[in-house]
Amino acid sequence: MIDQHQYIERESGSVCNERLFGDRLIRLLYHGARENAPFLFKMATSSWSSGLLGFINFDLPFGSNRRFLEECGVDLDECLDPPESLDTPRKVFERRIRYEQCRPMPEVQWAVVSPADARVLVGSFRDTSALFLKEKFFDFEELLGRHKEEWLRAFTGGEFAVFRLTPDKYHYNHTPVAGTVRDIYEIDGGYHSCNPGAVVIEATPFSKNRRVVTVIDTDVPGGTGVGLVAMIEVVALMIGQIVQCYSYEGYTAPRPVEPGMFLRRGVPKSLYRPGSSTDVLIFQRDRMHFADDIVRNMHDTRAASRFSHGFGRPLVETDVKVRSLIAVAVTN
Repeated sequence: MIDQHQYIERESGSVCNERLFGDRLIRLLYHGARENAPFLFKMATSSWSSGLLGFINFDLPFGSNRRFLEECGVDLDECLDPPESLDTPRKVFERRIRYEQCRPMPEVQWAVVSPADARVLVGSFRDTSALFLKEKFFDFEELLGRHKEEWLRAFTGGEFAVFRLTPDKYHYNHTPVAGTVRDIYEIDGGYHSCNPGAVVIEATPFSKNRRVVTVIDTDVPGGTGVGLVAMIEVVALMIGQIVQCYSYEGYTAPRPVEPGMFLRRGVPKSLYRPGSSTDVLIFQRDRMHFADDIVRNMHDTRAASRFSHGFGRPLVETDVKVRSLIAVAVTN
């Protein structure tokens, strides 16, 4: 495995080096324990172990929160809460921001926006597509749930986007589209790491982890107009919970997401407990078009990506901001 993992910073187009948190531990777990001590590997990726690691890493107070904030690159001017109140890593990772001012959203109704501050790759389930990445990150049927035949039929041959949240990121997920919730359900699973090296080694990890699937119908009055969209929130190592906390405005009056609710685009939907995790968006075939720069960046040969090394083709992530444009509806 290559030591370096790089991505493209969207605004500048620069190649950046990623600081991989806990990379030495991940290598030991996925290169050593996975092959030589499968019981230990299974135990380490269980709910109990993930919760214990989360407590040790995120709930114990630290000596200098200002230094920790600086090391993580947290912009204190964005935060709603005063810096002195962010006295544990958990509070840092669960911070709230002034997203209306700091994360502007395109005004056009037909835009799909990023659900998180994350690094994104996009793909297609069709082998006739230049973005064909089937079964690299997940098994399509397993990800959505093999018992959900209606949604498996609806999304066959469609496109997807994988958003990887690193531990330093803002950990609220926002709604990528506007529409009515048709279904929401949880699928049980493990707590595999979202470290790029672990993803390459562990086949289809995102469909093996515990996750919440929300299916949104955007072909409704006031909707984004891109058909059905499945938003899958995937837990990872040290994340034991996804809190559904939809807020119509700001972070006020959070409530669980339920079928029949109309969701505004770009507002908080859920919160990951700290660590790194992943969002996956799945779209119906021929209903949307990904932003050109995200597609172009995937094949940038300047960057040394572990995904490229592991999958044998250029796969470079773009660092995107929550509520920024990632796709637009296909209009007839």
